[in-house]
Amino acid sequence: MDITLVKAGRTKIRYPAELLHDDGTHVTVRAPWAGAGVRDFGFVRFEPGDVFTEHYWRDRWYAVKEVRDGDGSLKGWYCDITRPAEVSEGELVVEDLDLDLWRSADGGTVLRLDEDEFAASGLETTDPEAASAALAALDGLELLAREGDFEALLT
Repeated sequence: MDITLVKAGRTKIRYPAELLHDDGTHVTVRAPWAGAGVRDFGFVRFEPGDVFTEHYWRDRWYAVKEVRDGDGSLKGWYCDITRPAEVSEGELVVEDLDLDLWRSADGGTVLRLDEDEFAASGLETTDPEAASAALAALDGLELLAREGDFEALLT
Protein backbone atom coordinates (compact mmCIF):
# COMPACT_ATOMS: atom_id res chain seq x y z
CA MET A 1 0.00 0.00 0.00
CA ASP A 2 1.20 3.53 -0.73
CA ILE A 3 0.70 6.32 1.80
CA THR A 4 0.25 9.82 0.36
CA LEU A 5 0.29 12.90 2.55
CA VAL A 6 -1.19 15.95 0.83
CA LYS A 7 -0.73 19.50 2.07
CA ALA A 8 -2.26 22.61 0.51
CA GLY A 9 -3.38 20.59 -2.51
CA ARG A 10 0.07 19.14 -3.29
CA THR A 11 1.70 15.84 -2.45
CA LYS A 12 4.05 16.41 0.49
CA ILE A 13 5.35 12.84 0.65
CA ARG A 14 4.46 9.44 -0.76
CA TYR A 15 5.96 6.15 0.44
CA PRO A 16 5.26 2.43 0.46
CA ALA A 17 4.01 0.75 3.62
CA GLU A 18 3.05 -2.75 4.67
CA LEU A 19 -0.69 -3.07 5.33
CA LEU A 20 -1.20 -4.67 8.76
CA HIS A 21 -4.92 -4.15 9.31
CA ASP A 22 -7.98 -2.61 7.66
CA ASP A 23 -11.40 -3.14 9.23
CA GLY A 24 -13.14 -0.61 6.99
CA THR A 25 -12.66 2.25 9.47
CA HIS A 26 -9.21 1.85 11.04
CA VAL A 27 -6.17 1.20 8.85
CA THR A 28 -2.78 0.23 10.29
CA VAL A 29 0.42 0.15 8.26
CA ARG A 30 4.14 -0.21 9.00
CA ALA A 31 6.89 1.63 7.19
CA PRO A 32 10.49 2.63 7.70
CA TRP A 33 11.29 6.33 8.19
CA ALA A 34 10.53 7.79 4.76
CA GLY A 35 12.37 11.08 5.16
CA ALA A 36 15.74 11.92 3.70
CA GLY A 37 18.40 11.52 6.37
CA VAL A 38 17.87 12.65 9.96
CA ARG A 39 15.13 15.02 11.09
CA ASP A 40 15.92 16.49 14.50
CA PHE A 41 12.94 18.21 16.12
CA GLY A 42 14.83 18.92 19.34
CA PHE A 43 12.53 16.68 21.38
CA VAL A 44 12.99 13.60 19.12
CA ARG A 45 15.09 12.56 16.13
CA PHE A 46 13.64 10.61 13.22
CA GLU A 47 16.39 8.78 11.39
CA PRO A 48 17.14 5.92 9.04
CA GLY A 49 16.33 2.63 10.78
CA ASP A 50 13.30 4.04 12.61
CA VAL A 51 10.08 2.12 12.08
CA PHE A 52 6.65 3.76 12.09
CA THR A 53 3.46 1.85 12.85
CA GLU A 54 0.86 4.25 11.53
CA HIS A 55 -2.84 4.34 12.41
CA TYR A 56 -5.35 6.07 10.13
CA TRP A 57 -9.10 6.31 10.37
CA ARG A 58 -11.77 7.00 7.79
CA ASP A 59 -13.88 8.75 10.44
CA ARG A 60 -11.34 10.64 12.59
CA TRP A 61 -9.45 13.86 11.97
CA TYR A 62 -6.00 12.53 12.90
CA ALA A 63 -3.36 9.89 12.27
CA VAL A 64 -1.20 8.43 15.05
CA LYS A 65 2.29 7.15 14.29
CA GLU A 66 4.10 4.98 16.81
CA VAL A 67 7.84 5.56 16.36
CA ARG A 68 10.48 2.97 17.28
CA ASP A 69 14.21 3.03 16.71
CA GLY A 70 16.01 0.31 14.76
CA ASP A 71 16.43 -1.77 17.94
CA GLY A 72 12.69 -1.68 18.62
CA SER A 73 12.77 0.81 21.51
CA LEU A 74 9.73 3.07 21.61
CA LYS A 75 10.52 6.75 21.02
CA GLY A 76 6.91 7.95 21.23
CA TRP A 77 3.91 8.88 19.13
CA TYR A 78 3.71 11.58 16.47
CA CYS A 79 0.15 12.60 15.71
CA ASP A 80 -0.84 14.43 12.54
CA ILE A 81 -4.12 16.31 12.46
CA THR A 82 -5.60 15.41 9.07
CA ARG A 83 -8.88 15.07 7.27
CA PRO A 84 -10.22 11.51 7.54
CA ALA A 85 -8.25 9.02 5.45
CA GLU A 86 -9.38 7.98 1.99
CA VAL A 87 -8.40 4.52 0.80
CA SER A 88 -8.74 3.17 -2.72
CA GLU A 89 -6.86 0.79 -5.00
CA GLY A 90 -3.85 0.25 -2.75
CA GLU A 91 -3.40 3.91 -1.77
CA LEU A 92 -4.20 5.72 1.45
CA VAL A 93 -4.44 9.51 1.16
CA VAL A 94 -4.67 12.02 4.00
CA GLU A 95 -4.64 15.79 3.91
CA ASP A 96 -2.31 17.33 6.50
CA LEU A 97 -3.96 20.25 8.34
CA ASP A 98 -0.69 21.55 9.83
CA LEU A 99 -1.41 20.77 13.50
CA ASP A 100 0.61 18.02 15.21
CA LEU A 101 1.07 16.50 18.64
CA TRP A 102 4.03 14.62 20.12
CA ARG A 103 3.83 12.26 23.10
CA SER A 104 7.06 10.76 24.40
CA ALA A 105 7.29 7.04 25.17
CA ASP A 106 7.11 7.66 28.92
CA GLY A 107 4.22 10.12 28.55
CA GLY A 108 6.22 12.81 30.32
CA THR A 109 6.38 15.07 27.28
CA VAL A 110 3.29 16.13 25.36
CA LEU A 111 3.75 18.94 22.86
CA ARG A 112 1.30 20.75 20.60
CA LEU A 113 3.13 21.59 17.38
CA ASP A 114 2.76 23.89 14.38
CA GLU A 115 -0.13 25.98 15.67
CA ASP A 116 1.49 28.97 13.93
CA GLU A 117 1.43 27.10 10.59
CA PHE A 118 -2.22 26.24 11.15
CA ALA A 119 -3.09 29.88 11.82
CA ALA A 120 -1.14 30.98 8.73
CA SER A 121 -2.86 28.37 6.54
CA GLY A 122 -6.10 30.37 6.51
CA LEU A 123 -8.21 27.23 7.04
CA GLU A 124 -10.26 29.01 9.71
CA THR A 125 -11.43 31.41 6.99
CA THR A 126 -11.62 29.11 3.96
CA ASP A 127 -13.14 26.06 5.71
CA PRO A 128 -14.25 26.92 9.26
CA GLU A 129 -15.91 23.52 9.78
CA ALA A 130 -12.66 21.69 8.96
CA ALA A 131 -10.69 24.10 11.15
CA SER A 132 -13.06 23.44 14.05
CA ALA A 133 -12.80 19.66 13.55
CA ALA A 134 -8.98 19.91 13.42
CA LEU A 135 -8.77 21.91 16.65
CA ALA A 136 -11.21 19.55 18.39
CA ALA A 137 -9.10 16.57 17.27
CA LEU A 138 -5.93 18.19 18.62
CA ASP A 139 -7.60 19.01 21.94
CA GLY A 140 -8.95 15.46 22.27
CA LEU A 141 -5.61 13.86 21.47
CA GLU A 142 -3.81 16.14 23.91
CA LEU A 143 -6.25 15.23 26.68
CA LEU A 144 -5.78 11.51 26.00
CA ALA A 145 -2.00 11.93 25.82
CA ARG A 146 -1.88 13.73 29.17
CA GLU A 147 -4.59 12.04 31.20
CA GLY A 148 -6.19 9.13 29.42
CA ASP A 149 -5.42 5.71 28.07
CA PHE A 150 -3.66 6.99 24.95
CA GLU A 151 -2.64 3.58 23.65
CA ALA A 152 -6.24 2.29 23.84
CA LEU A 153 -7.25 4.58 20.97
CA LEU A 154 -4.97 2.57 18.68
CA THR A 155 -6.98 -0.64 19.04
